[in-house]
Amino acid sequence: MPDQDYIQPAARWLWAAHRDRKPFAPIPATLAPRTVDEAYAVQAGLNSLMAEVRGPVIGYKIALTTPVMQQMVGFHAPIAGVILAQTIHASPVTVRRPDYVRLGVECEIAVQLGKDLPVASAPYRRDQVDDAVAAIIPAFELVDDRQADYSQLAAHVLTLIADNAWNAGIVLGTPLQDWRHVDLAAVHGVMRINGTVVGEGYGRDVMGHPMEALLWLVNMLAKQGKSLTQGMIVMTGSLVATRFVDAGDTVGLSVDGLGEVQLSVV
Repeated sequence: MPDQDYIQPAARWLWAAHRDRKPFAPIPATLAPRTVDEAYAVQAGLNSLMAEVRGPVIGYKIALTTPVMQQMVGFHAPIAGVILAQTIHASPVTVRRPDYVRLGVECEIAVQLGKDLPVASAPYRRDQVDDAVAAIIPAFELVDDRQADYSQLAAHVLTLIADNAWNAGIVLGTPLQDWRHVDLAAVHGVMRINGTVVGEGYGRDVMGHPMEALLWLVNMLAKQGKSLTQGMIVMTGSLVATRFVDAGDTVGLSVDGLGEVQLSVV
């Protein structure tokens, strides 16, 4: 079991770093999580503090599900964070660059659940999680890495987990309810900034299939005693390496068969 003597102090340390807009840094050794389970316990404490400002948990983001993102961070396994209610935006949206220390945009295939996936029924099979998905949505994840040094990040992945995997919000396109005719492994996504193509990827880049990421998440959460519930949004991981944006930029993502999502930065 995580050591509760330092879980909340570590969460408060992270919350203060966000409040004071400090650069991302490892949690001090006296408070630092020593295992993945402890890192998620600190994350839960941080999210309780964040929820007072940003609202309750309404979904999850999965990070490091694609080779391009694993190579960028230097860590080769998925991790997860939560999405808080007041950080969801509908496309097209305009966001303020000063609201973030360093704003990154990731291009994703999101899913919305139409059924609960209760912990009592875990472990789940792929067909069971497929059956629970009500809609597929092209989406951006907004990340704030607070000027992280990526050359050091692999050594501090437990702090990255504890820091809610840097989620700073999501931007959702139009949900596609009739999604089962779409080959999600084959869909092609293209990211443009100011009209110029800056990256592209395929659904299969996400653990072979985006639903494999959802399956990983539901079974990982079940081990923590947590369930996914109807209506939740799950971000399955970025098809394109994170791109950092500034005021004046416009960002677009188009995904074959799924639609588009648009973002402007001021």
